[in-house]
Amino acid sequence: MAITTRTFDAQEFLESSGLSRKIMQYARNEVIFAQGDDCDAVMYIQSGGVKLSVLSSGGRREAIVAMLGPGDFFGEGCLATQPIRIGSATAITPSTVLVIKKEQMMKVLHQQHGLSDLFITHMLSRNARIEQDLIDQLFNSSEKRLARALLLLARYGRQDEPEEVVPKISQELLSEMVGTTRSRVNFFMNKFKKMGFIEYNGNLAAGVRINRSLLTVVLHD
Repeated sequence: MAITTRTFDAQEFLESSGLSRKIMQYARNEVIFAQGDDCDAVMYIQSGGVKLSVLSSGGRREAIVAMLGPGDFFGEGCLATQPIRIGSATAITPSTVLVIKKEQMMKVLHQQHGLSDLFITHMLSRNARIEQDLIDQLFNSSEKRLARALLLLARYGRQDEPEEVVPKISQELLSEMVGTTRSRVNFFMNKFKKMGFIEYNGNLAAGVRINRSLLTVVLHD
């Protein structure tokens, strides 16, 4: 069985000899795994979107650490002998997720070089994204952080044809991603709309159309 580094055929993977066939469907806002759960599987997003978040020790504050989409892996901490989940994963839209047990994932990474290459590329991209997020939080304004968050949700730079309409998302969730208040998010969203960078009817639950011109906010000094 050949798995290319550009695309991962989940169906082909599931039909491989000796592998379990576990595909999970999650509704919007459904928890995929919670902080403190056993860490025993790697997940691969076939469709939809997933939010990764971490709760403070007192459970009063939540930080969003990543927003993922089709073609992304998550939960890979189990491969580094992580016994429990250090954060939570929640579906932000109806999502289809392939669940691969730790033992199977380790086995197939050794046997299938295509999947191994894809997984390594994913990990390198994830590390680069973490560095970019840190720089974003340290040096960029909340306006730039919001523009970057919207572009990431539209998956600009992640595929040949970015999604023009981002998944249904609330201003509260955007404010958590950006690290600012909901009122500031509302102010900048209206500003982006007036400037023609985005299109929406005022209700984020209906989706937001992202225009490429929004990149100018991120690139402008």
